[in-house]
Amino acid sequence: MTTLPTDVPARPKLHRHFRLQWEEAQHCHVLLYPEGMVRLNGSAGEILQCCDGVRTVDDIVAILEDKFNATGLRPDVEGLLAHAFQENWIV
Repeated sequence: MTTLPTDVPARPKLHRHFRLQWEEAQHCHVLLYPEGMVRLNGSAGEILQCCDGVRTVDDIVAILEDKFNATGLRPDVEGLLAHAFQENWIV
């Protein structure tokens, strides 16, 4: 089981310099920021859509497991959140 680094926020939200949106031309979610764009895979887009500063990591895992009728998503969610925090996408 993955454990989040202690500095990853308990209620993650997108950093104010990023905007998450569906990009039809790319057929994926992207993070837009003043210097460019980050193209996200489907899983990353789904996880980051849940990062609103209100939901906890547990909430995000539960939402995604319910949405996709799956179990055991916590390691993937925590891994993406750790990466997103390292990249400064979430605060």
